[in-house]
Amino acid sequence: MWVLLAISLLSLRFNRLIAVLILACSCVWGYINDVIQPVGAGFIIALAALALVSTRLQRRPTLRIAVEIIALLAAVALTMHWIPGFNNPRIVENSVLGPRSIPFGFSFNFDKALVPFILMIALPSLFVSAPPVRVARWCWGALILCVPGILLIAMGAGGLKLELHWPTWLPAFVLANLFFVSLAEEALFRGYLQQRLSLMMPPVVALCLTSILFGALHAAGGPLLMLFAGISGLVYGLAWMWSGRLWVSTLFHFGLNMCHLLLFTYPALRHAIS
Repeated sequence: MWVLLAISLLSLRFNRLIAVLILACSCVWGYINDVIQPVGAGFIIALAALALVSTRLQRRPTLRIAVEIIALLAAVALTMHWIPGFNNPRIVENSVLGPRSIPFGFSFNFDKALVPFILMIALPSLFVSAPPVRVARWCWGALILCVPGILLIAMGAGGLKLELHWPTWLPAFVLANLFFVSLAEEALFRGYLQQRLSLMMPPVVALCLTSILFGALHAAGGPLLMLFAGISGLVYGLAWMWSGRLWVSTLFHFGLNMCHLLLFTYPALRHAIS
């Protein structure tokens, strides 16, 4: 089921009809396995109806704006796991990757995986748009170097230490983090929010505002995590701003998460108790 859901997300960029059909199969499978409960199924059906309605509102801008607002609110609610009816299975619980890492766990999040589909209702150019800013090729090299650079700065700030890992559950983490975390968050913050803001204000201002909001999303992890999430958001935002491609920012996001997992204390350093 989860691989099928990932395939639906992967195909959404290229063929929406095929992606929706695969998603429908994933939803049925999820309902049979109690991952999607009746309330969640009703929510998905309501969103499908909203998508059908949106196709008939091209000449009614007021209603089109209302549909976009509803889709955005639904995407935020799913990202924050506020919608009941989704029984996201816990894949890893209290796993300690190394002697200096704190316990870690993750889930397969069906609700969050729906976010790109919903935001396509709000903004059809979610995956591909005209880049707000074009830069020289060397800028991309510098941006790639920022990925390990952020982690090294976090290490210098006392939040991380070097610690090599290769967990047995790595394939499950790759699937979950790429499709059900990185893509979902990039769809909301870069594909939708930064793109919309860039139409209303200078792209750099939109970049900074989106990064601040992205940092705020990580408030539960404390001030240091908020700070570095905001800095990471600048990197992901530049990747989107220079390319106009959602998958580019998603791969930067996923790449940083993978570097963190494989090379550093994950998800954070276990500080000595004095």
